[in-house]
Amino acid sequence: MLKSVRLRLLILALLPLIVLMPLLMVVAMARWNADYDKILIEKVESDLRIAEQYLGHLQSNSARALQGLAQSAEIADVLTRDPGLTPAFLEQSQDRLGLDFLYLLQGNELTDAKEKWPVIFQAAVGRMVSEIDILSASDLAALSPALAAEARIELIETEAAAPADHTVEDRGMVVHTAAPVRVNGEIRVLVGGILLNRNLDFIDTLNELVYLQGQYSDGRQGTATLFLSDTRVSTNVRLFEDVRALGTRVSAAVRDAVLGKGRTWLDSAFVVNDWYISGYLPISDSFGKRVGMLYVGFLEAPYETAKRAAYWTVVGAFVLVIALTAPLFLWLAKGIFAPLEQMTRTMARVERGDLTARNQTSARGDEIGQVANHLNTLLDQVQERDRRLRNWAGELNLRVEERTRELQVANAKLEETFRQLVMSEKLASIGEITAGVAHEINNPVAVIQGNVDVMRMTLGDAAEPVRTELDLIDNQVMRIGAIVGKLLQFARPSEFGTFAEHVDVAAVVRDCLVLVDHVISKQEVRVLTQFDAAPHVRIDPGELQQVVINIIINASQAMEGKGTLAISVAGEVRDAQTGVALRIADTGPGIPMERIDHIFDPFFTTKQGEGTGLGLSISQTLIQRAGGRITVRNRRARGAEFLIWLPEPTDADDPDQR
Repeated sequence: MLKSVRLRLLILALLPLIVLMPLLMVVAMARWNADYDKILIEKVESDLRIAEQYLGHLQSNSARALQGLAQSAEIADVLTRDPGLTPAFLEQSQDRLGLDFLYLLQGNELTDAKEKWPVIFQAAVGRMVSEIDILSASDLAALSPALAAEARIELIETEAAAPADHTVEDRGMVVHTAAPVRVNGEIRVLVGGILLNRNLDFIDTLNELVYLQGQYSDGRQGTATLFLSDTRVSTNVRLFEDVRALGTRVSAAVRDAVLGKGRTWLDSAFVVNDWYISGYLPISDSFGKRVGMLYVGFLEAPYETAKRAAYWTVVGAFVLVIALTAPLFLWLAKGIFAPLEQMTRTMARVERGDLTARNQTSARGDEIGQVANHLNTLLDQVQERDRRLRNWAGELNLRVEERTRELQVANAKLEETFRQLVMSEKLASIGEITAGVAHEINNPVAVIQGNVDVMRMTLGDAAEPVRTELDLIDNQVMRIGAIVGKLLQFARPSEFGTFAEHVDVAAVVRDCLVLVDHVISKQEVRVLTQFDAAPHVRIDPGELQQVVINIIINASQAMEGKGTLAISVAGEVRDAQTGVALRIADTGPGIPMERIDHIFDPFFTTKQGEGTGLGLSISQTLIQRAGGRITVRNRRARGAEFLIWLPEPTDADDPDQR
């Protein structure tokens, strides 16, 4: 308990530090990380715009140089005075302007070329144009075999790149410039260009311009690359220490985003052999088709290292704060421990039964002192209530004993009442049967009396002619005897003792059918019986008769004058115990579903004003007392079915076997 109190106080004191501060730290670091990454993305975006401007500046310079040459008097003089000097003049001008190719188009050549290249078409109509275009290997070879050889780059298998259908990139990406030349009213086109494949001067100048000599002030390296499609054709990214990564390819994700969808990529990307904060810009040719990418980026690793260092610095500071503040809080909480420990010891003594235990009166006026005094007051009240409870317990025991005796008397009266109810229900059944029996007796007696008179008046001792009448007299007398015998058997007073015996259920059912024949014969009720071989059961036959007669009469009344009563007896095993199943089914309307669960409740009846409502309740009690079960269900077709199951008696149940 002591450790628990101290731990809880420490947690309570340090909760703001160990929960809220880490939560705030996580939120702050996440926000700082997002802002830091945003700054890096903005930085690479700015670098990409500088690179884009430099590429545009290269195109503009090429266009201005070529336009200056096209408008110069020198070229007009050469073309007018001696056209044969034109090739030599163009070669000198190419070297002087820093172009990789320079040629003049006129006549049919101009007509063919302007259909092929939009820049030439624009120049042919008088406008100077400079665009990025892709020249095939054959186009480059036609200009210069050396130019075609310089443009040729072997592809290098690159991690995360899309599959390639070629192993060599022999096309050339050029700054394609065309300017109109007007001589004697005729327009010619001067075409020049700069090959960007392997153009290390271009890419290194671009890198120096963007990244200040290729390095940040803190030594973090920046890189720049020009892509033809997804292949690096000019780059300062290193494959090895002194080998540039020409022929390596960009990742499939970047290619799909930039070349496929035309988006500018500003995110982290894997470049050759490391992760870079990267910017990729799509490059379109004079046809408006995306043919390449311009890339700038810088290593991500130094920034990740810096972020991790910042994370660990914050975590270390947090741990240091916890280490310094935890002892302080424990020292401040120490004044709380002593009175709490005392209260704990006091409560432990009370738990052991010492109700005289009390806290020492505290001179402290704070909340803990008030709690200690209040606890003493409560213990005084508990001690007083314990004394009262002990006194009340003695009185309660006396009252319980008295109430127990009253309940025993009430229970005996209840059992006596139940026996009387059983007899009452049985007498009610006898009353119904007696009315029919009286009618059945009158008819045989009348027949007997009539035939006896005839015999005496007409035949005397000669009995042979009246054998039929004598036989009829015998049958009727036998019928009277059977009815009266079954009635006496049913009505014998067995309710006040145990008269259980081995009973053939089928035989009892047959006797019951004789007793209720007057009820069934008044209606169009067909009785179907099926009595299979079944073991005997142990029950008072009178009680079983009472149950069966009650169910048969109820079924007959439910069919309202017409129907079929099906009765079957068969052996059936339930819960691994052999027994006899008696099923009594009618074709009446069945039992409403809302009433079927209450059918065995005492005083529950569906015939208001015509019965006591105790017949089925008593029947259930009698069957359960014999160890059996009685259930009811509505048949799927029509009517209700009662099932009475009684167990086969064992040796332990049979007093004759003990």
